[in-house]
Amino acid sequence: MKYSLIFLTLITLSLSTIKANAQDALQRNKTFTGATATAPLYKVIYQMDQGSDEIIKKTIRNINNLLNDPRLKGKVQVELVAFSGGTAAFKKDSGYEEGIRGLVEQGVLVAQCLNTLKERKIEKSELYDFLAYVPTGNGELVIRAGEGWSIVKP
Repeated sequence: MKYSLIFLTLITLSLSTIKANAQDALQRNKTFTGATATAPLYKVIYQMDQGSDEIIKKTIRNINNLLNDPRLKGKVQVELVAFSGGTAAFKKDSGYEEGIRGLVEQGVLVAQCLNTLKERKIEKSELYDFLAYVPTGNGELVIRAGEGWSIVKP
Protein backbone atom coordinates (compact mmCIF):
# COMPACT_ATOMS: atom_id res chain seq x y z
CA MET A 1 0.00 0.00 0.00
CA LYS A 2 2.84 2.36 0.92
CA TYR A 3 4.55 1.68 -2.45
CA SER A 4 1.31 2.16 -4.32
CA LEU A 5 0.90 5.62 -2.81
CA ILE A 6 4.49 6.53 -3.72
CA PHE A 7 3.95 5.18 -7.26
CA LEU A 8 0.74 7.19 -7.71
CA THR A 9 2.45 10.32 -6.40
CA LEU A 10 5.31 9.87 -8.88
CA ILE A 11 2.88 9.35 -11.77
CA THR A 12 0.92 12.46 -10.78
CA LEU A 13 4.12 14.53 -10.61
CA SER A 14 5.27 13.17 -13.98
CA LEU A 15 1.96 14.01 -15.63
CA SER A 16 2.08 17.52 -14.17
CA THR A 17 5.60 18.00 -15.53
CA ILE A 18 4.59 16.72 -18.97
CA LYS A 19 1.59 19.07 -19.02
CA ALA A 20 3.74 22.04 -17.95
CA ASN A 21 6.34 21.21 -20.64
CA ALA A 22 3.61 20.97 -23.27
CA GLN A 23 2.22 24.37 -22.21
CA ASP A 24 5.73 25.89 -22.43
CA ALA A 25 6.19 24.40 -25.91
CA LEU A 26 2.85 25.79 -27.07
CA GLN A 27 3.73 29.24 -25.75
CA ARG A 28 7.19 29.19 -27.40
CA ASN A 29 5.58 28.13 -30.65
CA LYS A 30 2.94 30.84 -30.42
CA THR A 31 5.51 33.61 -29.95
CA PHE A 32 8.05 32.43 -32.57
CA THR A 33 8.47 34.98 -35.37
CA GLY A 34 11.09 33.26 -37.50
CA ALA A 35 14.81 32.69 -37.56
CA THR A 36 17.18 35.63 -37.32
CA ALA A 37 19.34 36.29 -40.37
CA THR A 38 22.77 36.58 -38.74
CA ALA A 39 24.98 35.75 -41.75
CA PRO A 40 26.20 38.64 -43.89
CA LEU A 41 25.03 36.94 -47.10
CA TYR A 42 22.66 34.12 -48.08
CA LYS A 43 22.86 32.53 -51.53
CA VAL A 44 20.00 30.63 -53.12
CA ILE A 45 19.38 29.15 -56.55
CA TYR A 46 15.85 28.37 -57.66
CA GLN A 47 15.41 25.34 -59.90
CA MET A 48 12.61 25.65 -62.46
CA ASP A 49 12.37 22.48 -64.52
CA GLN A 50 8.61 22.31 -65.04
CA GLY A 51 6.58 24.48 -67.38
CA SER A 52 3.13 24.44 -65.84
CA ASP A 53 1.57 27.84 -65.19
CA GLU A 54 1.21 26.89 -61.53
CA ILE A 55 4.95 26.17 -61.10
CA ILE A 56 6.10 29.23 -63.09
CA LYS A 57 3.83 31.59 -61.15
CA LYS A 58 4.83 29.95 -57.87
CA THR A 59 8.53 30.33 -58.69
CA ILE A 60 8.20 34.03 -59.52
CA ARG A 61 6.06 34.62 -56.42
CA ASN A 62 8.45 32.69 -54.15
CA ILE A 63 11.46 34.68 -55.35
CA ASN A 64 9.63 37.98 -54.91
CA ASN A 65 8.57 36.93 -51.41
CA LEU A 66 12.18 36.10 -50.56
CA LEU A 67 13.41 39.43 -51.89
CA ASN A 68 10.80 41.21 -49.76
CA ASP A 69 11.58 39.35 -46.53
CA PRO A 70 12.72 42.16 -44.19
CA ARG A 71 15.19 39.83 -42.45
CA LEU A 72 17.07 39.32 -45.71
CA LYS A 73 17.10 42.86 -47.14
CA GLY A 74 20.56 43.40 -48.62
CA LYS A 75 21.69 39.94 -47.51
CA VAL A 76 20.53 37.64 -50.28
CA GLN A 77 21.94 36.67 -53.68
CA VAL A 78 19.45 34.87 -55.94
CA GLU A 79 19.72 32.92 -59.16
CA LEU A 80 16.94 31.28 -61.15
CA VAL A 81 17.97 28.52 -63.54
CA ALA A 82 15.48 27.06 -66.00
CA PHE A 83 15.87 23.82 -67.88
CA SER A 84 13.69 21.07 -69.26
CA GLY A 85 10.03 22.15 -69.08
CA GLY A 86 10.92 25.32 -67.16
CA THR A 87 12.19 26.80 -70.41
CA ALA A 88 8.55 27.53 -71.27
CA ALA A 89 8.63 30.50 -68.87
CA PHE A 90 11.35 32.19 -70.94
CA LYS A 91 9.67 31.94 -74.34
CA LYS A 92 8.68 35.31 -75.80
CA ASP A 93 5.03 34.24 -76.13
CA SER A 94 4.77 32.80 -72.59
CA GLY A 95 3.24 35.86 -70.96
CA TYR A 96 5.84 35.90 -68.17
CA GLU A 97 8.14 38.60 -69.49
CA GLU A 98 7.04 41.21 -66.96
CA GLY A 99 7.50 38.84 -64.01
CA ILE A 100 10.87 37.50 -65.18
CA ARG A 101 12.15 40.97 -66.16
CA GLY A 102 11.04 42.23 -62.74
CA LEU A 103 13.24 39.60 -61.07
CA VAL A 104 16.26 40.62 -63.16
CA GLU A 105 15.64 44.29 -62.32
CA GLN A 106 15.77 43.34 -58.63
CA GLY A 107 19.18 41.72 -59.11
CA VAL A 108 18.20 38.10 -59.68
CA LEU A 109 20.45 36.29 -62.15
CA VAL A 110 18.05 34.51 -64.53
CA ALA A 111 19.70 31.77 -66.58
CA GLN A 112 18.61 29.26 -69.20
CA CYS A 113 20.18 25.86 -69.80
CA LEU A 114 21.81 25.62 -73.23
CA ASN A 115 21.56 21.82 -73.18
CA THR A 116 17.75 22.06 -73.09
CA LEU A 117 17.77 24.42 -76.07
CA LYS A 118 19.92 21.98 -78.04
CA GLU A 119 17.83 18.93 -77.10
CA ARG A 120 14.53 20.66 -77.86
CA LYS A 121 15.79 22.55 -80.91
CA ILE A 122 14.88 25.93 -79.45
CA GLU A 123 16.66 29.03 -80.76
CA LYS A 124 17.80 31.79 -78.41
CA SER A 125 15.81 34.19 -80.60
CA GLU A 126 12.62 32.50 -79.31
CA LEU A 127 13.49 33.55 -75.74
CA TYR A 128 13.66 36.86 -73.89
CA ASP A 129 16.73 38.84 -74.90
CA PHE A 130 17.83 39.62 -71.33
CA LEU A 131 18.53 36.01 -70.23
CA ALA A 132 21.86 34.58 -69.13
CA TYR A 133 22.88 31.12 -70.35
CA VAL A 134 24.61 28.18 -68.65
CA PRO A 135 25.89 24.99 -70.32
CA THR A 136 23.59 22.74 -68.23
CA GLY A 137 21.00 23.44 -65.56
CA ASN A 138 22.08 20.44 -63.51
CA GLY A 139 25.70 21.50 -63.72
CA GLU A 140 24.76 24.95 -62.46
CA LEU A 141 22.92 23.42 -59.50
CA VAL A 142 25.86 21.15 -58.64
CA ILE A 143 28.38 23.99 -58.82
CA ARG A 144 26.21 26.33 -56.74
CA ALA A 145 25.56 23.61 -54.16
CA GLY A 146 29.31 23.04 -53.94
CA GLU A 147 29.73 26.75 -53.27
CA GLY A 148 27.28 26.51 -50.38
CA TRP A 149 24.18 27.85 -52.11
CA SER A 150 20.76 26.64 -51.00
CA ILE A 151 18.67 25.01 -53.74
CA VAL A 152 14.93 25.67 -53.83
CA LYS A 153 12.58 23.82 -56.15
CA PRO A 154 9.14 25.39 -56.03
